Amino acid sequence: MKKFDPNLPGAANGNYFALPFTQQEAEIVLVSVPWDVTTSYRAGTHRGPGAIIDASEQIDLYNSRVPEAWNIPIGTIQVHEELPVLNRSARLLAEKIIQCWEEGGDPLDNGLGEVLEQVNQACARMNRIVYLQCSEQLRQGKLVGIVGGEHSVPLGHIKALEEHFGPFGILHIDAHADLRQAYEGFTYSHASIMFNVLKTIPSVAALTQVGVRDYCNAENEIIHSDPRISFFPDESLKEDLYEGLTWREQCHRILESLPDQVYLSLDIDGLSPDLCPNTGTPVPGGLRFEQVDYLLYLLASSQRRIIGFDLCEVAPSGDDPWDAIVGARLLHKICCYTYSNNKK
Repeated sequence: MKKFDPNLPGAANGNYFALPFTQQEAEIVLVSVPWDVTTSYRAGTHRGPGAIIDASEQIDLYNSRVPEAWNIPIGTIQVHEELPVLNRSARLLAEKIIQCWEEGGDPLDNGLGEVLEQVNQACARMNRIVYLQCSEQLRQGKLVGIVGGEHSVPLGHIKALEEHFGPFGILHIDAHADLRQAYEGFTYSHASIMFNVLKTIPSVAALTQVGVRDYCNAENEIIHSDPRISFFPDESLKEDLYEGLTWREQCHRILESLPDQVYLSLDIDGLSPDLCPNTGTPVPGGLRFEQVDYLLYLLASSQRRIIGFDLCEVAPSGDDPWDAIVGARLLHKICCYTYSNNKK
């Protein structure tokens, strides 16, 4: 394993955090999925993985809670060659569907049924690629993290985890519930990821949603009718905070809803929008960076095991690297806590 000096500036090498570890040496591998086909409000998340790699080069790798953080063997899986081309072509088709809805029409009534099917087929292919990439790494005993891309992209990863682990729960931090069924006709919409997870992955025994503040009536009905869901919306978290409940107490209540094995799914828009102003669908309110950091620290310190994770919806804008800077630091925190949690 190649040695390096963590006190020197990171040298750009195409890897997350400019780390020198090969895929074979790595214990955590990061799979980039540059995809924003179904993003309904503002595109750009396909640039997220590359922007995070660039921003991660200047991160100082010391972590007071994980002293060995600088030497965690994190590897980078190169982007699958099909994905950039498939994303570009499918996005152009999806924009026709989105425009039709925005103009008050129904794509199926406007001769766009075949176009919609092509988009859904492209998204299904993306899911298959991610599934195969993650399955290969899991067979080698790696811990796998997904870096999106819109929030539809981790479905293949979660399906792969089902084959390697027993029942597990999902800690879902997001501004949105993502429980819409085929939003805008897209079977694998970014707004449908948790609906698809609950529908197609029986091993998911619990879904704990934190920070949600934008959801529709149909999603509200699912939240209050599906016994697997524990719901901690932003409004309730803030009310409890104002009325004297500490964040530590709230975090323990959140963690108590999760089983022994936990998958972390984090949409960057779960944070306050001043930390991610260019994300696809920003919403006022949200968690502070330090709140998420502390929640993840308590999760890693608990008796639960983190079996995988994703970080999605980071969307850089022009020459402004702020979203990627926040995303890179959050990703490193997640990697550190996942590693230390699995070394207990």
